[in-house]
Amino acid sequence: MTQPDTRAPAPPTAATWPEALARLAADQQKVRAGGGPKAQQRQHEKNRLTARERIARLVDEGTPFDELMTFAGWEMYPEVGGAPSGGTVTGIGTIAGRPWMIVANDATVKAGAFFPITAKKVIRAQTIALENRLPVVYLVDSAGVYLPMQDEIFPDQDDFGRVFYLNARMSAKGIPQIAAIMGNCVAGGAYLPVMCDTLIMTEGSGLYLAGPALVKAAIGQVVESEELGGADMHASIAGTVDYKEPDDEAALKRIRALAGMYAEGEVAPWAKRRAEVQPAPERDLTEVVSFDGSKPYDVREVITALADGGEFHEFKPEYGQTLVCGFARVGGYPVGFVANQRTVIKKKLKSGGEPGLRTRIEVGGVIYGDSADKAARFILDANQAGVPLVFLSDVTGFMVGRDSEQEGIIRRGAKLVNAVSNSVVPKITIITGGSFGAGNYAMNGKAYGPRFLFAWPSAKYAVMSGNAAAKTLLDIQVAALQRQGHPPDDEELQRLYDEVKAKYDTELDPRYAAARLWVDEIIAPNDTRERLIRALEACAQNPQQEELKVGVFQV
Repeated sequence: MTQPDTRAPAPPTAATWPEALARLAADQQKVRAGGGPKAQQRQHEKNRLTARERIARLVDEGTPFDELMTFAGWEMYPEVGGAPSGGTVTGIGTIAGRPWMIVANDATVKAGAFFPITAKKVIRAQTIALENRLPVVYLVDSAGVYLPMQDEIFPDQDDFGRVFYLNARMSAKGIPQIAAIMGNCVAGGAYLPVMCDTLIMTEGSGLYLAGPALVKAAIGQVVESEELGGADMHASIAGTVDYKEPDDEAALKRIRALAGMYAEGEVAPWAKRRAEVQPAPERDLTEVVSFDGSKPYDVREVITALADGGEFHEFKPEYGQTLVCGFARVGGYPVGFVANQRTVIKKKLKSGGEPGLRTRIEVGGVIYGDSADKAARFILDANQAGVPLVFLSDVTGFMVGRDSEQEGIIRRGAKLVNAVSNSVVPKITIITGGSFGAGNYAMNGKAYGPRFLFAWPSAKYAVMSGNAAAKTLLDIQVAALQRQGHPPDDEELQRLYDEVKAKYDTELDPRYAAARLWVDEIIAPNDTRERLIRALEACAQNPQQEELKVGVFQV
């Protein structure tokens, strides 16, 4: 039976940057409260810290914790009260001077149980760690799989079992993994910490494949929790635990001490070319890019606001102008930018066109054939140079129509998608506005393996824009009603349109995408440069680069 939707009505859609940023901050605060004050108090009464308190004590003092997937599970599972942040906290923090991926169960949310989105979130965090060769700390405090949804959590390739698969794959590649059991660790989840290099456990915690109640039900044995899977037993009898600690504070101190002893790894070749960091020009990006996308803007202003010293070496600036490409330094690191231009462009045409017509207007945000050609070539240049790519995505899609088809837009677009797909340098995507249709693919959307994918609160993420989609869906509904002999009147048409538009607008919101992990984090525009620098620092930890192969490349 379908459960009623118990969610509170969504707040009014923001119309300006101040409104959007205020709502983002409020929503982040709400999510980061986890299960709420009473659940936090229960955690403290057990002499345990909350997940975010543990992380704050674990990372180097004065350094940021770059949380990832904060909005995982946003407005999902309303029938069971939701799962704020997917019941787990993930992100990158500096420990002993080195970036580490941190995965911490939030026991204030359903005792840290794994929902479907929880497993996918942990898998994404592990994947980021694997791709960037980041060492991982797991702060384990989980009741295991949320049993009422076990069929959505247990069996598939991107479900719970994949966590342990990635555990083993990272270990085989020499990526350090430290686990600290700081509460419950039961059933299949018990494999995660035991498959790590180092296992720490606090007194009062429990580690077992089956808890006392399940043991009694399964084999009739009556056994106390401590004897079955307590820290003393695992430290002195089973030998499972490497370090037994009295409490959270001692366990976190032990992690920091051990982390500081790991050998320094090699950095990526491109990171060895890091120059002295030059400040970027001071520029409020919310004054450059309008929140609703109504104001044209020159994306070069965004690039120079991100680049060291505002210096940008633009590639083919007079050709294929709806995409801007070029090299810069960000935080001292060399990068290549691929960005959608949002100005209206007057394009020069070949001679011999229509009499008297030597130019045409091209719409910003649309990818034309020459833009696709240019960007594909630039991506290959960046790979040849071994330089990471940063995509600034504010794209409507590829140009359609007779002229565009005759100019080979499908063939040329396929060439760009091929280049993006087979690029072997680190790729980071920042969605600053629309990310629609095949334009999402060409601009390195989630399906194309970005190391990190960030979105501004202004991002809109869908197969087409809201108005176009609403009209298309409305036409389908009207046709169905007419076939049933019930042509709608004007009042019903307006009601149907409003319903379709409201649903689609909800799905366009970046929180909807972030809830499903289509983006890694929603960030404020003016935080973009610092967040990008730290993402590059994370990418720099992987010194390996595959050989570039593009297969059949359209020309």
